[in-house]
Amino acid sequence: MKQRTGLLIVYTGDGKGKTTAALGAVFRALGHGWKVAVIQFVKGDWPIIYGEQESAKKFEENGQLLFVQKGTGFVKIMGDQKPIEIHVQAAKEALKFAESYICNPEYDLVVLDELNGAIEGGLIEVSSAIQTLSKRLDANYVIVTGRRAAPEILTLADLVTEMREIKHPFKEKKITAQLGIDY
Repeated sequence: MKQRTGLLIVYTGDGKGKTTAALGAVFRALGHGWKVAVIQFVKGDWPIIYGEQESAKKFEENGQLLFVQKGTGFVKIMGDQKPIEIHVQAAKEALKFAESYICNPEYDLVVLDELNGAIEGGLIEVSSAIQTLSKRLDANYVIVTGRRAAPEILTLADLVTEMREIKHPFKEKKITAQLGIDY
């Protein structure tokens, strides 16, 4: 069998679908028996249960998937009143936590959901993220998602896809996020 060559993959841009694309890769990897970790950097204290959380439970039971929300919720939007220091501490802890999976040969794919947003929002220094991402094992895949990826992340990446918004139902028709499609 051909030896696997891992990649650092970035899904960025202002269009919808970055996390969805990453979760599609997760689903595919699980189908091939890979061990996967998904670490969400921003999503957290929100009363809505994301569909991906519910699906993940089925794979978590057999030890094939780790799915954790390390964030404390959206920063300064959606009614967030937490001091920024709370978000910064959570993001730093998430990055340290993520490093243990990026460096673990038992894990084939690690998704760092909204890492770009944590960097852009000032929760994590880009240099710290680069240091962590640089520790990726050669055979492992890491997917980073979030808007406005830092140039340093783009340079380090092997594959970058930019999602571009062309039309959006909220802007066109005031249709809000839809259960089962958006969360």
